[in-house]
Amino acid sequence: MNRTTWIAAAAIAAVVALAAGYWLGARRDAAPEKALTAGRVAAPSERKVLYYRNPMGLPDTSPVPKKDPMGMDYIPVFEGGEPPAKAGTVKISLDKVQLLGVRTEPAAERALLRAVQAVGTIQANERLLYKVTPRFEGWIEKLHVNTTGQAVARGQPLMEVYSPELVTAQDEYVIALRGIEDTRASGPEAQAVMQRLADGVQRRLRNWGISDTELETLRSEGKARQFLTYRSPAGGVVLQKPSVQGMRFMPGEVLYEIADLSSVWLVAEVFERDLGLVKVGQQAKLRILAYPDKLFAGRVVFISPTLEADTRTGRVRIELANPGGLLKPAMYGSVQLSAGHPRGKVLAIPDSAVLDSGTRQVALVQRGEGLFEPRSVKLGMRAGGYVEVLEGVAAGEQVVVRANFLIDAESNLKAALATFGEPAQPAASQLHRGQGTVQAVDAKGGMVEIEHGPIASLKWPAMSMEFKVKDRAQLARLAKGQAVEFEFSEQGAGEFVIERIAPGAPAAHGKGH
Repeated sequence: MNRTTWIAAAAIAAVVALAAGYWLGARRDAAPEKALTAGRVAAPSERKVLYYRNPMGLPDTSPVPKKDPMGMDYIPVFEGGEPPAKAGTVKISLDKVQLLGVRTEPAAERALLRAVQAVGTIQANERLLYKVTPRFEGWIEKLHVNTTGQAVARGQPLMEVYSPELVTAQDEYVIALRGIEDTRASGPEAQAVMQRLADGVQRRLRNWGISDTELETLRSEGKARQFLTYRSPAGGVVLQKPSVQGMRFMPGEVLYEIADLSSVWLVAEVFERDLGLVKVGQQAKLRILAYPDKLFAGRVVFISPTLEADTRTGRVRIELANPGGLLKPAMYGSVQLSAGHPRGKVLAIPDSAVLDSGTRQVALVQRGEGLFEPRSVKLGMRAGGYVEVLEGVAAGEQVVVRANFLIDAESNLKAALATFGEPAQPAASQLHRGQGTVQAVDAKGGMVEIEHGPIASLKWPAMSMEFKVKDRAQLARLAKGQAVEFEFSEQGAGEFVIERIAPGAPAAHGKGH
């Protein structure tokens, strides 16, 4: 090999070595960058998705991916990337949430059953009260029932009475009966006259309260009796007995008061706040002080239309059977009524979910992991550990039922509640930009409808929607079909307000802005 050839070969080898060294060096330098890039790409996939929020900013979240009614995908919210909480919302770190033992429960429709407690006394059933009042004048010759509280049966003799009117009527009845027999040979007309006379006297005796037993005895004996037996018109217990042997009585005078105690009343005093829960026909459970081991069943038959001013109670009458005569008038007892809500199932939350300051009732609604929003609530009926919610919480929303007082202490919730009722302070909002075409202008309502391209900052696709305009004077420069450029911000949940709008190039609906 000559000298020239050797020099050329050495030069080529040097070039190749330099190129190889450069390639290896570049490869080593690129490796860390590539690894770093790969790490940056992989990181989001490792981040935990907390929930998915509404793409239009509405207060609606989902634990799983979903679409809104316009077909837009809900936006994932990663751990550490939650949207800023709105004014009044309390944020607690997840470790403190676990440490406090926070537990939530959804607001749901429930049938509320409330036990109404009352006390009362046993009274005789007024429908089964009887007063023995003769309809004639007379004297008591003998008393067969002579003590108060004595039990009597229907038709049982009460007393022997003497009355001149009764004796005269008996004589007339006996004569009429004999006349019917004596006129058998005189023809049917004479017999009919005597029969009418006998029937008239018989009606008079019955109208005076003489029983059929006494009339049958009178017919069989065929002669008037000086003393007639007066019998009980009903079975029961003698409550009053003003009659005394030998006394004279006048028509309409009460000689006995008899009560049938096979059915009795318990007249209960129900507090004013519970009267609205009591209905006629409602079933009741009763316990009587004399029989603490027995449970009696009754039914509400009457609710007093008036209220006792001194006790602020209303009288409720409960009717119940009295087998064996265990229940006696003036006995003391308690009653329990199971009352449901007039509307059936209602929206309710647990009692423990309510923070009551005396002037305001507040519930903590969970808006996300570690995010709690205090809500003023309007409450209704309470029963079984739950309370009806009239306003403030929607069905399905999670309310804090345990450790809500600890959250109050941990997050200084009182400061958040103090902002309630005060004018809202404007917060700096992010501006979003877009291009589109005016579809309609509502100058009176301060609204404009724009068909716009995708909004990259909100991950919106191209669509048509209405915006509120901050300065209505800007609407005077707009017309349908005009291409515009605009900037807008989110002022509230789902409310987007245009801050600036001006004529611009036609929107490119395939690009983000």
